[in-house]
Amino acid sequence: METTGGIQASLSGRYAVALFDLARDGKTLDTVAASLAAIKAAITESSDFKGLINSPVLSRDAAGKTIAAVASAMSIDPLTTNFLGVLAQNRRLSQLPAVIRAYETLLSNHKGEARAEVTSAHPLTKTQLTALAKGLKARVGRDVAVEVKVDPAILGGLVVKIGSQMIDSSIRTRLNSLALAMKG
Repeated sequence: METTGGIQASLSGRYAVALFDLARDGKTLDTVAASLAAIKAAITESSDFKGLINSPVLSRDAAGKTIAAVASAMSIDPLTTNFLGVLAQNRRLSQLPAVIRAYETLLSNHKGEARAEVTSAHPLTKTQLTALAKGLKARVGRDVAVEVKVDPAILGGLVVKIGSQMIDSSIRTRLNSLALAMKG
């Protein structure tokens, strides 16, 4: 098995491993990844959807029916739709963001890629993303799947996380360091 003990140790990791194994056996790894990416975007963009997956008051049946309707409306593949139903029946929809992250890690490991979370103050252009991926590949020695988040609070620069390693070149961090140095 190509998983790490760390992923398997968590509840969300065990669900992700199960989904990954089913997708690999069914040769639908990328299809499931695309569905999970759409769900991840929906969680980020829709407070209603975020409320649905975190609602402790919905019954198992109501959560299952609602998540099935959402999956149908979003054209989610059958395996992922069934998986969402299992999460709803087991009252684990709140684990969905962690399951998605673990699945992405499993898929990257399967493809021989490293995963990088990049935070920038402004959206990056295609050219900047390509250059960043190339620079990260040179640093880690293998292809890098880059996930970009925008956070204006960092003011400028980038914060890059690859595994347990973090490279923080944000202006906010530099200003905080300067302020500490000036305090003596």
